[in-house]
Amino acid sequence: MRKFIAFLSLVMLFGVVSSNYAYAQDNIAEDTTAIAETIAGDSITTAEEIAEDVAEMSVEPEKQLSFHQILKEKFIEGGPGFMGIVLLTLIFGLAISIERIIYLSMASINTKKLLQNVEDALNNGGIESAQEVVRNTKGPVASIFGEGLNRYDDGLGEVEKSIIAYGSVVTGRLESGVSWLSLFIALAPMLGFMGTVIGMIKAFDDIAAAGDISPTVVASGIKVALLTTVFGLIVAIILQIFYNFIISKIESLINDMEDSSIAFIDIVNQFSKK
Repeated sequence: MRKFIAFLSLVMLFGVVSSNYAYAQDNIAEDTTAIAETIAGDSITTAEEIAEDVAEMSVEPEKQLSFHQILKEKFIEGGPGFMGIVLLTLIFGLAISIERIIYLSMASINTKKLLQNVEDALNNGGIESAQEVVRNTKGPVASIFGEGLNRYDDGLGEVEKSIIAYGSVVTGRLESGVSWLSLFIALAPMLGFMGTVIGMIKAFDDIAAAGDISPTVVASGIKVALLTTVFGLIVAIILQIFYNFIISKIESLINDMEDSSIAFIDIVNQFSKK
C-alpha cells in the first residue's frame, strides 16, 4: 500500500513537474517571441531612422547665391525682349564712358610746367622755339598755345581772339559724345517703364483668359514688369555715375585751360614788350 501511494505520488509529482516545465517553456517561448518582436520592431525603427538621417545628411545644403548670380538669374527671368535692349543701352553707354575717360585722361597735362617751358623758350629762342615746345607737347592746352603763337605777328589782340576761338573748338571736342551718354541715361529707365506697362497688360490678359484674379495668374506678368523696371534703373544709375565723373573732368580741364590761357597771354605780352 505504501509502495502504491509512493508510486502514485511520484507519478503526480512527475506530472506537476512536466506541466510546470511545459508552462515554463511556453512562457519562455512567448517571452522570446515578444522580445524578438520588440527587437525586430526596434531594429526596423532604428533602420528607418538611420536611413532617414543618412538621406538628410546626403542632401547637400542649399548654397547661398552671390549677388552676381542672383542678378544674372533675375535678368534671365525678365525675358530677352526688353532686357536685351536695356543691356545694349548699358554696353553702348559704358563704351562711350570709357572712351571719354581715356581721352580726357590723355588731355590732362601739367600746365604749370608747360607755361614755364614756353616762357623759357621765348626768352631763349623766341617765337619759333616756343612753337617747337608746344608742338612737342600733347593736349588741348598746348594746341591753344600753338594757335596763339601762330597769330603773334598779327598783334596781341589777334592772339587773344585766336585763343578764345580755338578754346571753344577744344571745349566742343572735350564734350563730344556726352550728349549720347545722357541719352542712354534717359533711355534706360524709359525702356524699363515700358516693360512694366507691357508686363501689366500681360497680367490683365492672363486674368481675362483664366477668368480668375488669383495671385498665381498675375504673378508672372507682374514679375516681368518689376524686373524690367529694376534693371532699367540699375543701368541708369551706373551710367549716371560715369556721366557725372566725365562732366567733372571736363569742367576741370576747361578751368585749367582758361587759367593757363590767361597766364600765356601775360607771358606773350611781356615778351612783346622786350
